[in-house]
Amino acid sequence: MTLAEQLVVVGLLGGLGCWGLTCGQEQRQRQKVEAVASELLAGIQLARAEAERRQGACGLSLDLEGWQKPLDGSLPACSTALKRFSEEVTLAHSFPATLRFSANGLVIDGGVVVLSQAGTGLRRCLVMALPLGLVRLGRYDADPAGPPSATHCQAER
Repeated sequence: MTLAEQLVVVGLLGGLGCWGLTCGQEQRQRQKVEAVASELLAGIQLARAEAERRQGACGLSLDLEGWQKPLDGSLPACSTALKRFSEEVTLAHSFPATLRFSANGLVIDGGVVVLSQAGTGLRRCLVMALPLGLVRLGRYDADPAGPPSATHCQAER
C-alpha cells in the first residue's frame, strides 16, 4: 500500500471512531435520564407500600438530588423511599414541598416531573394524577423552560 492509501484508511478509521464516540455519548446521556425516571417511579412505589404497611401517613420531598425527608417536618419520612439519584440530570417539577401518602397508600398530592440531560433531546416526564395517585411515565414534548404540564407528557405505547 502506498502512503496515500494508508492516510486515507487512517482518516476513515478516525472519522468512524469520532462518529462512534458521539453516538455513544448521546446514548449514555439518554440512559442517565432513563435511570432517574426509574428511580423516581420506584421511590413513589416504595413510599406507597410503606404507608400502607405501617398504616400511617408518610411524606417525601423531591429535589435535584433525589427523594428526601419532608421539608416541613409535618409527616414522618417514608424511609424506604429515601434515595439519592445515581445520575445527575436536570429536574423540574410541580410537586408540593412535601408529597404526602395516606395510610392506605394513596397519594394526597399530584404533579409533574420533567427530566432532561444536556447532550440529548430526550425529555422524560412523570405525571401523578389525583384523586387516586395514578402514575404515568412518558415523553415530554414542550419547551423545558416553561412550568411542567401534564398535557405535554405523552404516554408511551
